[in-house]
Amino acid sequence: MSDRTGTGWLDEGAEPIHRPDPWHWLLYAFGAGLPRRNRGWVLFDVTTRTWMLRHAARTVVQIVPFAVLLLIFIPGPLWVRAGAVGMGALMGLFWSSVYIYETNEHRAVKAGYPVGYAAAVRDDQRSADRRRREHGLG
Repeated sequence: MSDRTGTGWLDEGAEPIHRPDPWHWLLYAFGAGLPRRNRGWVLFDVTTRTWMLRHAARTVVQIVPFAVLLLIFIPGPLWVRAGAVGMGALMGLFWSSVYIYETNEHRAVKAGYPVGYAAAVRDDQRSADRRRREHGLG
């Protein structure tokens, strides 16, 4: 487990970021809340520069077990099963992307942050990045 104090967009005195162990991350990927000590990491997870990729990774982790079971247990030619499972996975990814903001905001709320806080942090980050680019600092 790595402990890392956030910098940049995190305010002074912000909680340290405690990365969850693999088991807790897997439960988190399926929608479970994390222990209180991981509160700072949840905010980092839903506001970091790669938060959309992280969301996509969690979605794939949710889809894969069901896709494998369907591929194994549905009767018929492999190409039909693979096509059906593939199209279902694409639909799952599509609908996950439709609700990406709401899902990530809900994760932050479950970690104890007020509604809208994750979006505000992302907006502040974008504004700071824009100012740095305008002033030639990044």
